[in-house]
Parts: sequence; structure tokens; C-alpha cells
Amino acid sequence: MTRWIELDGVVNMRDLGGLPTLRGGRTREGRLLRSDNLQDLTPQDVGRLVDEVGVTDIIDLRTDVERDLTGPGPLTETSLAHHHLSFIDEERHPGAAPSDTDTGRDALVLSQGDPDRGTPGFWTRHYLGYLHQRPDSVAGALGIIAGSRGGAVVHCAAGKDRTGTVTAMALSVAGVPDEEIIADYAASGERIRQIIDRLIDVEPYKWGLQGRSIDEQTPRPETMEMILRTLEDEHGGATGWLRQQGWDEDRLELLRARLLG
Repeated sequence: MTRWIELDGVVNMRDLGGLPTLRGGRTREGRLLRSDNLQDLTPQDVGRLVDEVGVTDIIDLRTDVERDLTGPGPLTETSLAHHHLSFIDEERHPGAAPSDTDTGRDALVLSQGDPDRGTPGFWTRHYLGYLHQRPDSVAGALGIIAGSRGGAVVHCAAGKDRTGTVTAMALSVAGVPDEEIIADYAASGERIRQIIDRLIDVEPYKWGLQGRSIDEQTPRPETMEMILRTLEDEHGGATGWLRQQGWDEDRLELLRARLLG
């Protein structure tokens, strides 16, 4: 089950409420939303998110380079709480151009040197890299969701990779079955053409998108299946990974309660 939120300024936003859990309940609507870039929201879009949906927190997973090049979005002019948690260690590449860094690679860009680029195995390694390289940002995003007063919107550029990793882990902690998490991840593929069209002429994304196959960017169910299996085998699932980051049972329960209560 996916719940698309149709706004003029985004193409890949949906509410993760209504998903079944292993205990027989469902996730609450208006608690966790996932989205592509929020730069193009109209005043009407902003009003709907704030006044109707009840959004209070924006979790921006883009890099400093992305934010600097695209400029502030309209939600920065509201009283919503904004949290910036880059999944890329930009300090490793001081002074490098975007095409020479992991910044572009992280946002819809595939390196020319990757022989299996676009395959589920490629994206699996890519997503697991977030957990290895920036566990502080991944755990931080989940902590913000747990402590939000109202709805939390998690977004990056396309709303499928960085965003998909965080929301999958949140849903897993809440007890949503793997097959539902996989289906939600793959749902972004329904709108991959619109996602690419939004970004293909925009810096810093255009240099990595122009001339590339849309299939390379389409999320595959196998990718998320591999992520969830690896988390389970190596960490005891998303909950086990968070415990390794210092989360106790009270904090895990806070995240569950936020998404279910």
C-alpha cells in the first residue's frame, strides 16, 4: 500500500501510514512522509503540508554541495524544524569538483567505472555504504523521526536512495513486514521518469543523468531485499544496527510508538 501525496512541486512524495505490521496493527498516517527534492513547492503545497498534513520536521539528506547549488526551498521560510544530515563525508574531498566526488554519485549518479552500475548489487553496496560511512547521520535521521512533534518528511534529491534507506529502517523497527518495505521502496519506480525529468537539467545532477539509461536509476525490489537480509544477517536487523549505535530499548520504543501510536 502506498499513499501518494499529489503536490505541484514534487513527484515522489508519499505518506507511509496505513502499512500493516507483524503485530496486526498499521502505521499511522501523517507521521512519516518520504519525498524527492522540496525546492519547487508552491505556496499552496506548503499550506497543505503544514496545515492539513501537520508536518513539523524536515529531514534533508542532501549534501552541502546540493543545497548550495539549488538554494533554499520555500519551507525554510516557515517555522518548521529543519535538520540537515548528509550521508556523504564531504570532508574527504576538499576542493574537489562535484563530478570528482561522491556527492554526485550519491544523488542519482553512477560512476562510469562501475561495471555493474545500475544493478541491484551496485545499489545494495551503495546503500550499505551510508551505514558504514555515516552511521551518525542515519541514526540521527531516525532519532529525529522518533522525537518529532508532528509529521516528519524525509527527503533527498530523488526520494528513492538515501530517503529509501532511512524509511526502510524506520518501518522495519516499527514491525512492518519485509515484503511491504520492499514494495514501498520499489514504488518510486512508478515515477522514475518524472523524477529524472525534474533533475536532468539541474546542477549538480545533470552531468550524471544526461545520456544515461533510465533503467540504471529504477529501484528494483531485489535491492531492498538484499539490504534487509544483510541487516538481519550482520546486525540483527535495523533494531540491532541501532543498538550498535547506542540506542537503548526506550529509544527504540519511542520510534515504534511514533509510527504506530
